[in-house]
Amino acid sequence: MGPTSRETWAQRLGTFRASPSAFMAGPEGEDLGRHLLSDLRSEKLSEPTKVSLLALSLEYPAQLWPDAPAAEAAATSLLDTLVLLPPRPSALRRPLLLAATTALAAGGALGPTSGASRRLLPLLLGLASGRDLGRSFGPASEQRPLQATAWECLRELESCKPGLLGGCLGLLRGLLGQEGPVQPLSLLLARALRNALVIQARARVGLQGLLVAGDCPTEGGSWNWMLAEEGDAHLQPQAPSWPAAEGGECCLATLELSPEEARELRAAVAQLLDASYLLTPVAQAQLLWLLGWALRGLRGQPPVLFKPQLVRLLGTAQLTLLHAVLALKAAFGEALFTAQDEALLLRRLTLAAQHPALPLPAHLFYLHCLLNFPENWPLGPAGEEAAPLLLGSQLCRGLLPSLLHDPMDLLARLHLLCLLCVEDEEKEEKGQDQSPRRYLEELLAGLRQRAALGGGPRALATLCFQASYLVARCLAGQPAVLTPLTHGLAQLYRARPALAPHFVDLLDRVGPELGEPLKAVLRREVVSRPGRDEALRWHLQMLARVADGDAQSATLGFLQAAAARCTDWGLQQALLQVCRALLRAGVGGGLADLLQVLARQLEDPDGRDHARLYYILLAHLEEPKLGVALGPSLAAPALASSLVAENQGFAAALMVQEAPAPIRLSVGPHRAKGPAPVLQLQVEVLEQVYSLELRFRVERQLYAPLGAVHVPCLCPGRPIRPLLLPLQPRRPAPARLAVRALYTTPSGLTCHAHLPPLLVNFADLFLPFPQPPEGAKLGFFEELWDSCLPKGTESRLWCPLGSHGLEALVSRHLEPFVVVAQPPTSYLIAIRLPPDSRLLLRLEAAQADGVPVALRTDDWAVLPLVGDYLRGLSAAG
Repeated sequence: MGPTSRETWAQRLGTFRASPSAFMAGPEGEDLGRHLLSDLRSEKLSEPTKVSLLALSLEYPAQLWPDAPAAEAAATSLLDTLVLLPPRPSALRRPLLLAATTALAAGGALGPTSGASRRLLPLLLGLASGRDLGRSFGPASEQRPLQATAWECLRELESCKPGLLGGCLGLLRGLLGQEGPVQPLSLLLARALRNALVIQARARVGLQGLLVAGDCPTEGGSWNWMLAEEGDAHLQPQAPSWPAAEGGECCLATLELSPEEARELRAAVAQLLDASYLLTPVAQAQLLWLLGWALRGLRGQPPVLFKPQLVRLLGTAQLTLLHAVLALKAAFGEALFTAQDEALLLRRLTLAAQHPALPLPAHLFYLHCLLNFPENWPLGPAGEEAAPLLLGSQLCRGLLPSLLHDPMDLLARLHLLCLLCVEDEEKEEKGQDQSPRRYLEELLAGLRQRAALGGGPRALATLCFQASYLVARCLAGQPAVLTPLTHGLAQLYRARPALAPHFVDLLDRVGPELGEPLKAVLRREVVSRPGRDEALRWHLQMLARVADGDAQSATLGFLQAAAARCTDWGLQQALLQVCRALLRAGVGGGLADLLQVLARQLEDPDGRDHARLYYILLAHLEEPKLGVALGPSLAAPALASSLVAENQGFAAALMVQEAPAPIRLSVGPHRAKGPAPVLQLQVEVLEQVYSLELRFRVERQLYAPLGAVHVPCLCPGRPIRPLLLPLQPRRPAPARLAVRALYTTPSGLTCHAHLPPLLVNFADLFLPFPQPPEGAKLGFFEELWDSCLPKGTESRLWCPLGSHGLEALVSRHLEPFVVVAQPPTSYLIAIRLPPDSRLLLRLEAAQADGVPVALRTDDWAVLPLVGDYLRGLSAAG
């Protein structure tokens, strides 16, 4: 059969794009890929038609080549078509290169056994490097576009198969200084370098000369697949995100580099950074992400290499570059950014967030950066929201929210204002007119005033409740803010009861600090103002959410008065929902009389049946069983018979059900002995359980997988020994442990529960060195001290002392690690940090208020952790 015409292909492609799955399931789907490859060589089709065919193969490779053999055959055919192109200029060369690359990558055919891979990789590298292969491949006018396309194809293959170009790192470094496209080569070299570092770290070997220039593989020659095969099972393509990269970073600490390799690595990183100004802003940001990620977890590679770039980028107006700079600040902190740098960044963000000419997305970006600014020395605990220390009220005066702002802009500014209220309590206590708290109250009052307008837009009411929720979340510990907020919301409900669904949603989301007082005032508001008939449905909906055992007589009086006006089915159902809520709250006598009245007077038979059922349950069940009977059902659909319900009960008994945690876990005192750190877990038993299994998962993969802890039986009131959980850190860093409990109840049900996460502190990883003989302690310490340099680093800091002095501080926190002691003014301390790092401290010449500390370590990445730990010792007591 001859080639398909242009019109037929246009119709066929339109049908395919409308529904690819339906087309592939039809009679023409099976041969679509074969016909496409065949017609690419037809001389009767024009180049634009062929380009559209290749575009289809780029968009839908999985449908056209569903398995590895089909992808291999397609890539071979595409490469043959590429070679057969005449030497004149053609628009097909670049699409054919992209299509062959996509077929191999998407079809899973890329590998050492693939003939198409052995042809494509040397071809791409030759085109990219501009060797003779590239110059004879097409006309001179196409060399530059082909070179850029080849770089993009290589970067895509390296992303899909990490380590593929690990053996070409030296060659890529040599090409970076030559004539040719800088951006695709820089991004490819950075990604290949990152992948090679991770793979070699997992194998616990050095770079083995990978950064030294070597020969370029030729077509048909052997390609180095070793790194790609090692990294294929472990590495996945990474988006530019520090948390997503933690799994690879944690193993970089195990990479041992020789001095020559370290120098070559620093030279490669410096070479990439020096050429980064030639890249587009987005490409520069990606380059900084990749290089910063690599150096963040690598020992012996100081971040000072980024300093020249920061001088250039601190004044950038590009959002992508500013985001990358803030990411570097979050990663390296004071090791890279001085206090002056921090102040400059904050001032730039503050002024940019106020710039009237910037669009709304840019304003929101700058406000987000201020709300999540990575400080060098945050005062609060990790993870706690707080305004940056250098960001005062005067600097933020232009960032105060106003009713004229866009809703998203207003909420972001309101968030910042709430954080300023937390920091600026002294001004607010003095009652100054311009205090953040007073401004916040005026703003909320204005939002409520707009939401109370009867015919106002729904968006105004939504914004009011969003702002109220934000204030309640950020200022939950400040009654001075929550009390006027509670009364203001009550006034808003009085003015516009139709906002009852918004109030119910707010009560479902806020904590008890605002939820409990708001429920009380809303309940009083409802029962004291029955309202007109059109507002009754809103009052009943609100009362069904806020009704409880308090103020029973007032609530029942309101319901009895409302029962006479509940004439339609909707009002009757709302009234019965309030009765159901009172039943669950344990309201007794007066409710029984009301239910009897409703069972006789309601016009709807369904309503009378519900009232009668509620009365029977109230009369025959005690409060605990009544709560179970009225609780949410396990079955989503209504049950048709008792047999179905019984069978469902058997199924529920055989399933693992989620339940509240039967125990509480906490971290006990640190055990500083043994070859590896062990976490002591204190257990508080809340209810009796059997065959308890505790499973732990380390967030961000900082540690090796942890084994489960089993306990045969736990009973409340009986003493229990601490549970021991061995840790296997991949790098010396604190972590959070997600905890899940699997257990059996006394009734025989198997349940699971999620427990609050456990925090592993930096000090929980400390281990002592073996004690040397009595006369050799000083020499042992000095030998350790000298061994940290030049590979490691040295630092000095001031450790404040509490009222008890240095001797008490060392005795309480550092006693197991003391090697040489000359109390009360001098101590030499040696600490092992798993898996294979060390920390040495010299505490000498102590003064009344503190002691100077000289420290050395062979892992510079622990310096911020050590600084935080030493500064927190005096506060810990």
